[in-house]
Amino acid sequence: MRPVILEPGRTPLSAWRSLYRGAAARLDPKARPAIVASALAVERILAKGAPVYGINTGFGKLASVRIESGDLAQLQRNIVLSHAAGVGAPTPAAIVRLMLALKLASLAQGASGVRTETVDLLEAMLARDLIPVIPGQGSVGASGDLAPLSHMAAAMLGVGEILIEGQAAPAADALAAAGLQPLALGPKEGLALLNGTQFSTANALAGLFEAERLLQTALVTGALSTEAAKGSDTPFDPRIHELRRQPGQIAAAHALRALMRGSAIRASHLEGDARVQDPYCLRCQPQVMGAALDILRQAATTLEREANGVTDNPLIFPETDEALSGGNFHAEPVAFAADIIALALCEIGSLSERRTAMLVDPALSGLPAFLTPKPGLNSGFMIPQVTAAALVSENKQRAYPASVDSIPTSANQEDHVSMAAHGARRLLDMAENLASILGIELLAAVQGCDFHRPLASSEPLEAVRELVRGVVPHLDEDRHFHPDLKAAAELVRQGAVAGAARRVDLPALEDAA
Repeated sequence: MRPVILEPGRTPLSAWRSLYRGAAARLDPKARPAIVASALAVERILAKGAPVYGINTGFGKLASVRIESGDLAQLQRNIVLSHAAGVGAPTPAAIVRLMLALKLASLAQGASGVRTETVDLLEAMLARDLIPVIPGQGSVGASGDLAPLSHMAAAMLGVGEILIEGQAAPAADALAAAGLQPLALGPKEGLALLNGTQFSTANALAGLFEAERLLQTALVTGALSTEAAKGSDTPFDPRIHELRRQPGQIAAAHALRALMRGSAIRASHLEGDARVQDPYCLRCQPQVMGAALDILRQAATTLEREANGVTDNPLIFPETDEALSGGNFHAEPVAFAADIIALALCEIGSLSERRTAMLVDPALSGLPAFLTPKPGLNSGFMIPQVTAAALVSENKQRAYPASVDSIPTSANQEDHVSMAAHGARRLLDMAENLASILGIELLAAVQGCDFHRPLASSEPLEAVRELVRGVVPHLDEDRHFHPDLKAAAELVRQGAVAGAARRVDLPALEDAA
């Protein structure tokens, strides 16, 4: 994977995706003059002697407290250590890497007043894969992701823990082992590091990228289920979707048609089929999946902008030597985007489970009951469908919008907050549930298609069947089901299902619909 060049303010979504998937990152050297100019502006602002929030005052409710010049370095260290008050399980390393890169790109825009030494340490930690241990809970999404970003900043000071090759070590030891010195903070630098939306944005981007892969997979499993049930591809006719003019719907229908094109199973019931219409879980796939695609693209637009924004406070404007206090740290755009992603994950799973339920019901699918040759003696896919239903209901509960909640903090100074952090943090758990839901449908659909042998499906779908049968054999008699479900979910999780159908251009976030 090629290294990502972080161009502050102009890094595309594809670069953030590559970073999340493990690509190395380095900062565009052209950013350095803006960083230097911003730090020099802070020096000039301090020299004026006027009180400026976050530079020579207290924080939050204590903003009216003036700090003497001899205490400014201690002020910045204190805010980092006091705000490192997160709890809960450590944030996954891939998200922390993304968080570091987001903070690096933000600081490098020259509006945060940090020195090049601070930016250099962040970049060096990324390059050496030094991952701060960051508890996942404790942010309300305003005034920025204070607790998690403080844990990141504390690691830069040599406080807390850092992962080295997956093992936690004292931060000071980890930095020393990598040949790095702990950071001594300059004026404003502590606040610049811990103020911002990078934790929420990193979690939301991770959820977005997983949702993209899962949506592509669900189009494949949906096409396979249509084949297993001997459903019609007429509902995917482009003329239907062009009349509605919804771009995601048009793209989803196009993908489903391409996935089924050339299928002998479909050809076998083009004539003489007494059924007039398929259930909605088959017939309305373009409408549901297309709507999910559209809102994921909307969330992608918001998050790409946020990833390229500056969200700490106050912001430094070197051209006028001003420090302007505002509210870019309020993560409402990220909270809305996370809620949208959660809705998409929920509905993709809901439709998939309905297809599995349809396949195991002989009255609807025309297949043996519970997809077993000897129903009664064998239970077949009875309980995997129950598992899928349970996971769908979990995701429904988790999909309740986080952004509609708020609770005042900091003695009512911060009286409306976004809840973006946990709104975004839930997404990977929802995606994990969806991977299992789709894995169950994948196995059920392939099992259903097996009953149509010697008829074959299309070339892309036969490639998927071959992939599945390479790890999970046909179910003739009941066996321990858990290993099969685990293997299928892993195929989904790794993108192997969508990859096996690579001859079909499955819709992506950046596609022009």
